[in-house]
Amino acid sequence: MGEEDANGKAANGAAAEEKAEKKESGHTDHRDEFEASTGLTTAEAEALLLEWGRNELEEKKVPKWLVYLKHLWGPMPIMIWLAIIIEFAIQNWIDAGILLGIQFANATLGWYETTKAADAVAALKKALKPLATCKRDGKWQTMDATTLVPGDLVLLGAGAAVPADCIVNEGRIEVDQAALTGESLPVTMYKGDTPKMGSTITRGEVEGTVEFTGKNTFFGKTAQMLQGDGGLGNLQKILLKIMFVLVVLSLTLCFIALMYLIFSKNESFKEALSFTIVLLVASIPIAIEIVCTTTLALGSRQLSAYGAIVTRLQSIEEMAGMNMLCSDKTGTLTLNKMEIQDYCPTFRDGETLQTVLVASALAAKWKEPPKDALDTMCLGAVDLDGLDVYTMLDHSPFDPTIKRTESQIQAPDGTVFKVTKGAPQVIAKLCGADDQPEMKMRVEAEVANLGSRGIRSLAVARTYDEAQEKFELLGMLTFLDPPRPDTKHTVEQALEYGVDVKMITGDQVLIAKEMSRILGLGLSIPDASGLPKLDEDGKIPKDLHKYTRMIVEADGFAQVYPEHKYLIVECLRQAGFAVGMTGDGVNDAPALKKADVGIAVAGATDAARAAADIVLTDPGLGVIIHAIIIARQIFQCVKNFINYRIAATLQLLTFFFISVFAFDPHDFCQSAVDNGYEYACGTDSEEWPDFFQLPVLMLMLITLLNDGTLISIGYDRVKASPRPEKWNLRVLFLVSTVLGIVSMGSSLLLVALVLDSPNPGSLFQKMGLPVPPYGKLVTMIHLKVSLSDFLTLFAARTESFFFTMRPGKLLMAACCVALSLSTVLACIWPEGELDHVPVEGLALEGGDNYTLWPLWIWIFCIVWWWIQDLLKVGTYWVVLKLDIFQARTGALVNLRDAFSTKDSPIAEEVTGVVETKLLDKKVAAVEEQVTKIAKQERGAVPPSLARISKTTALARTSMTGANLGRTSATQITQQVQEIEDALAQPLGGKISAQERQELERRAEEMRLALAKLQRVSAVRGDQP
Repeated sequence: MGEEDANGKAANGAAAEEKAEKKESGHTDHRDEFEASTGLTTAEAEALLLEWGRNELEEKKVPKWLVYLKHLWGPMPIMIWLAIIIEFAIQNWIDAGILLGIQFANATLGWYETTKAADAVAALKKALKPLATCKRDGKWQTMDATTLVPGDLVLLGAGAAVPADCIVNEGRIEVDQAALTGESLPVTMYKGDTPKMGSTITRGEVEGTVEFTGKNTFFGKTAQMLQGDGGLGNLQKILLKIMFVLVVLSLTLCFIALMYLIFSKNESFKEALSFTIVLLVASIPIAIEIVCTTTLALGSRQLSAYGAIVTRLQSIEEMAGMNMLCSDKTGTLTLNKMEIQDYCPTFRDGETLQTVLVASALAAKWKEPPKDALDTMCLGAVDLDGLDVYTMLDHSPFDPTIKRTESQIQAPDGTVFKVTKGAPQVIAKLCGADDQPEMKMRVEAEVANLGSRGIRSLAVARTYDEAQEKFELLGMLTFLDPPRPDTKHTVEQALEYGVDVKMITGDQVLIAKEMSRILGLGLSIPDASGLPKLDEDGKIPKDLHKYTRMIVEADGFAQVYPEHKYLIVECLRQAGFAVGMTGDGVNDAPALKKADVGIAVAGATDAARAAADIVLTDPGLGVIIHAIIIARQIFQCVKNFINYRIAATLQLLTFFFISVFAFDPHDFCQSAVDNGYEYACGTDSEEWPDFFQLPVLMLMLITLLNDGTLISIGYDRVKASPRPEKWNLRVLFLVSTVLGIVSMGSSLLLVALVLDSPNPGSLFQKMGLPVPPYGKLVTMIHLKVSLSDFLTLFAARTESFFFTMRPGKLLMAACCVALSLSTVLACIWPEGELDHVPVEGLALEGGDNYTLWPLWIWIFCIVWWWIQDLLKVGTYWVVLKLDIFQARTGALVNLRDAFSTKDSPIAEEVTGVVETKLLDKKVAAVEEQVTKIAKQERGAVPPSLARISKTTALARTSMTGANLGRTSATQITQQVQEIEDALAQPLGGKISAQERQELERRAEEMRLALAKLQRVSAVRGDQP
């Protein structure tokens, strides 16, 4: 029994040690019993492939023909189809053909732009086709990893990606699972452990049995959370709202006009219906979606120049409004590569970071490829050619039981010594720490201090005695996965553009906090214990709103799983944020899909790329700032177009609606005959028009020329907003209404003046102008409406006077061509009838023997254009001055759909947070420069510098951590003013002009940041 007990205790001890080791590595998924594969035959694999499917992420691909059909179905296409059917029914073949051409032209352009982005991503995925080494029919072969099946025998070697969920048959490997868990360091796996699809082998080589493939892998199951988010984008919702208002208005007015023409004017149903249908199609924004899509597509092409592929065009508009950026840490904010840090505590006189690095490199086989992540890190930090003067006599690779490597080296002078590197406590013990309390305490203190900041360490020691038995501790190398070179600057730029940043990682809390400290993101980084979880059925919990305040107040989260990232993003979206999410791993894919803008960084997994709206092909996050700027420029273009389109619709619709009621061509014709101008209408009253209208062809030409030209709106010159964009539709409709009323009013005035021209004492007669024929009146209005439409565009594209922002060259060229075409057509239009309406070219002599009408129409339009622009500027001034519809303050509330602090429970709390964080960074920059100057002073620090340093520290305390939400702008302003007062005093000491200039530059940035905070604080009600 005693022997059995001893054996049992030994077994239990071994099991406990193995369990502890696995717990330390973070890997817990283990198969105690499994049948190791010896390989499959081709026939067996084909049968299993039919049963289990291909080993790839399932994607729901929409056929291109179906994409095309979808562009023929929607609110606007349906309206056009109804109009086409009615035109065919009343046998207006030409009108029906024109509408049919417009319908298919819109669908073709939309289909082209939509499929082009999808093709780019498909090409990228094809170029990154995964491969696997598999044993089939008794032979090892490299094959397409998508054809693997459960039961296959695969080779898992260093540098290779794990092609499916596998089980290690025998041996030991190290696996990088950063893409799955966010953990930076590799995990050691043994027999029965299960490396997952999407991870990478970093060291060792084993045979593995494929356990799961495709949708059944961890990789594939994660994709289940990617489904069910195919709702309308924000821009689509906005366009639907706008189109609904315009269509309802158009239908209402057209129906009233139809009834009036039938019952009051006694027009035939066919003629009245034909006119109202064409007016309806001409007035509603037929091409609003296609122009917006084309403009967004232009933005995607601009982004591609910066190494970003847009897979969903609507995401560009959503990025313009993005006010919260959640980012994965490993591989996104960081390099996903361990690097040596400058801090290196030494334990022997004369040792430096460089000498310790050389010793660490000697403890590895420097002439061979690195065997693991630590060797890669150490060998990458030294000059390997300089090590050739040493000779390696013996080498012991890393042994997990003793947790160190060891080499026997011969120096250039013939001296032989041993060098070792490994865990600090292990190396310290090897160096006799048990007998040297001081060294032991110092090592433990260093490890504890570094550990509290999430920094890992590696100790290096060597022998100096002839027996090579007594090791002496040289120093401790510190290392971590460093941020990308552009990350800190990108975070600061994001804040400058009004975008808050949160770090969400699966890594340890201490590591996350250290990285957050380095990047200046804040230290409020809790773990996932307080975060919500999905319901048992995989649905979003109904009480998710309870976690809003906690999630909003945190600077980030650590030790999270994919479902946590997913729910954090959803919680922020429900709170009203427009959320962007960056990531690269399988664990990021659900959150990327759920976010308003999902961004897969360079080197991302298939799962991340499939879930993302934007795929980056170049390393670094700097492109995100370019994307924000470009997105906001595109947003401005789209908003300017919609502003114009609403105005143009209102002008056309209300003009013809009022004209039907207000003007009777019979009065004009009778007056012309009575006053001796028979050429104006003729003498046969039966041929005189019953109401004022334009022929269908003229209306369609206006629509086609305008919408065709406006496809170039994306090339306009616009200025990106410094804050996240949001749609204030009330202000948009108000300004559009002012623009439309002026255009409509001037058109009505022109008709009234022309109809009054035969009467004695009319304005035309006072100016010496002849009475134009009715056909020229029709052509005049065609030219007037065309010119007013284009000139309205130039007024609609700016809040100030139109000449304050020069238009883009392509837009200007397109408008010039369209204006020229409209003018030329109006000049040379042959005399005759269209749809029973007389038409006549303005430059033809005709009955009035006058050819200068085009010039007068141009002068008339330009005069009213200036009046229109002046009224627009006045409208904006009043709206902004009085803050009507929150036009001024609404943009300062950092929630997408909130325009005041009362519109959301957290609106007041989040307003000003981004500006405060930005000011904190600018104050920190001043503090950094003051500290740098102070260090260069040989004597005591000048009192003025000490005062500035103390004041900046106090100000930063007010703006960070728990004080962030409680400190008012008044307090912060007072503290910054104290810094200003101190900077205004002579600094003393020997400060160079260059140092003083740099300090002034940083102080100016601090002032600008404070000004931003003060503007936002006006909304929150705590400004000084």
